[in-house]
Amino acid sequence: SHPPLCPPGIKCGGVLSAPSGNFSSPNFPGPYPYETECTWLIVVAEGSSVLLSFSHFELEYHAACAYDYLQVYNGATRDRGNLLGTFCGRSPPPPFSSAWHVMAVIFRSDRHVAKRGFAAAYRKGSGWGWWWQSIHLSVLLHHPHHSCLPADACGGQLTGLSGEITSPRYPEGYPNDAECRWSIGGTGSGGPLTLVFADFQVEGGQGCGFDYVALFDGPTAAAPRLGRYCGSARPPRTVSSTPYLLILFKSDFNIGGRGFKAHFYSAGECQELFTTVKGNFSSPRYPNFYPNNLKCQWSIQLPPGYRVKVFFLDMELEGRSSLTGGCDYDHLAAFDGSAENGSLLGQWCGRENPSPVTSRSNQLLLVLHTDRNTAKRGFSIAYVGVVPMNVSCTRTDFHIQIPLQSLSQLERNRIYLGTPSCAAQVVGRNFKIHTRFDTCGTESQKRNNTSIIVSTLYIDFSAGGQEDIHQYEVQCEPKRKEASVTLIAGPDPARLSQAENLVDAQQREGGVTDAREIKSQDTSDIVFISICILAGLLMVIAVVGLVLL
Repeated sequence: SHPPLCPPGIKCGGVLSAPSGNFSSPNFPGPYPYETECTWLIVVAEGSSVLLSFSHFELEYHAACAYDYLQVYNGATRDRGNLLGTFCGRSPPPPFSSAWHVMAVIFRSDRHVAKRGFAAAYRKGSGWGWWWQSIHLSVLLHHPHHSCLPADACGGQLTGLSGEITSPRYPEGYPNDAECRWSIGGTGSGGPLTLVFADFQVEGGQGCGFDYVALFDGPTAAAPRLGRYCGSARPPRTVSSTPYLLILFKSDFNIGGRGFKAHFYSAGECQELFTTVKGNFSSPRYPNFYPNNLKCQWSIQLPPGYRVKVFFLDMELEGRSSLTGGCDYDHLAAFDGSAENGSLLGQWCGRENPSPVTSRSNQLLLVLHTDRNTAKRGFSIAYVGVVPMNVSCTRTDFHIQIPLQSLSQLERNRIYLGTPSCAAQVVGRNFKIHTRFDTCGTESQKRNNTSIIVSTLYIDFSAGGQEDIHQYEVQCEPKRKEASVTLIAGPDPARLSQAENLVDAQQREGGVTDAREIKSQDTSDIVFISICILAGLLMVIAVVGLVLL
């Protein structure tokens, strides 16, 4: 057999041994990856046949299916005598039945043109496969647009990072006396799973005693039950506490409904909380296409006084609506705070290259919405916590003050100006550095024909053998006694090609501020100027008095 060509992280092929189940091309219903080969081996009980049908099918078209194609084999080998058919384009293959209890399905894509792929369902048949096959082929020949799903094809073992589940025959109405079990888990992420219902209509009744969907917090029905639902109200978003989730669907002997459609995803991929002073993350499956029908949240929560600065390293989402010009389809949004009711800091889609965004508080929330079709590469993001500090200067000195609670995990010698010998002192509830310009590695420069004094403030967050030193350029214009501070090394200096100003002056909020430009004026200067003005006024009065005399 040929080795699989799937990109890393794509679940592709495998042995399907449950009595029934579903499988699809990688990333379905998004475009499948290039240069991919997947083999699914379906094995049911001996003496039975495999019944296979396709609910969705869209591959690159070629008259001889020489580019992207799907092949169905009767048995486990690729012997041409066992080939039941090779398919491509948009016409779904007919339903198939194997001559014995094994069937192989092979999907192959080349390096050009990707379509949505396929979704298939299988179940155990009764062993009269060739008769079933010939009947359905004759129906297909007389009715070329006809295709059907086995009525009770449902359930299965799902191990992808995300996926979609539908009741049998959805949305045409599920059959009576159905019992389906979807066991989700074994994704490798080890994190909890989130299940979201996009549509739900099941026969109602007190206590959901007739038709119902039950959710269990584990791989079997022996696990704690998370809920039991029926009727027309969509069940709430459900998050497991384990890496497994079981969905049980049951219908009784009469009265049905449209059924349901639900999406699941691994929380480790799609819902994360960051509390470290810097970090980075990306959309699920990045740089491969992200899944459809997702709502992912990344929450950054730093100590009080901090602000969060986000840098967009790469972004490619579905583009803007041609009708409205807005990000109506897939989009990424940033909110100030920890919830979506916070102030919107920005919303992006397409191939935009957003400028860095800074929160006004110590928390920032990023939310990715994807709709039911069209997927792209996604995004990669880095963030850094902006340390709250007050920087001022006189004609001869720098004054730097940082609240102790903002860097409570650091010793004072981890905070220094220019050289480690100019470390901060602990004064009250603050780290303080008070130093003259002729010490601590300061130097005089000319910028825009203005003389300034420049030095570098180092804050060393290194831990566990991992170097992590944040650098801020501290400036003073001695004539005007104006100081400013700028981040010059934070989340990843190699990726941040230029120094980034931390925040805008107008965003300052009371107390200690981390504003880009913090202006200070010596009280002694103000007194001196006041005396000069007063003396000048007195002289004018004296001269006027003499003239009048």
